[in-house]
Amino acid sequence: MVLGLFGPIGIPELAIVLVLALVIFGAGKLSGVGKALGTSVKEFKESVQEEEEEEEEEEGKNKEK
Repeated sequence: MVLGLFGPIGIPELAIVLVLALVIFGAGKLSGVGKALGTSVKEFKESVQEEEEEEEEEEGKNKEK
């Protein structure tokens, strides 16, 4: 169960969302949408990690001074 802005989201709600996505995008394009979403999430995580590493390096340099 995921808690978010709209309250708890359970299995029935997720099933409704998946059915709506299937109707809107169609079975052929749904896999492409999922792949694009996964790629976007991966790139976002990598950019966040890079920013954190840069901040840690700057803090290390500041402590040396």
